[in-house]
Amino acid sequence: MIEIPSQLEGQSFNLYRLESTLKPIGYVIGGNWDYDHGYFDYKIDDEVGYQFLRVPFTAVDGQLDSQNTTVQLGRPFLLSHKYQIGLDDHVRGIDPGTFNQFSEPQDPDASFPTKYIDLGKSLVKELEDLLQQD
Repeated sequence: MIEIPSQLEGQSFNLYRLESTLKPIGYVIGGNWDYDHGYFDYKIDDEVGYQFLRVPFTAVDGQLDSQNTTVQLGRPFLLSHKYQIGLDDHVRGIDPGTFNQFSEPQDPDASFPTKYIDLGKSLVKELEDLLQQD
């Protein structure tokens, strides 16, 4: 994990508006959200696992599944997940040849490829420019 300091840290946004702004440029709300916090993920690459820019957020007014929720952004970071190749003994009922989104990571904190660090920093700068216009 590589943290990227940002001017967005601590800023608050309406979650619906934030999601409407970020989804068209490739961000998704990561599947590991809870009612009070979550992450916007941008997939950078899938070289030997997956490399993401992850932007954490915390609910400051309401819950994430409610309308008009306000969230506060945390410090963005770069993250690699290296997934198991082959069968996953802990998941049953998946057809051969399909992607198993529930496979356990081989190394959830895999080292991040240095060639993508500058790209991650430029993505954070792009977010700062985009969100500070609102």
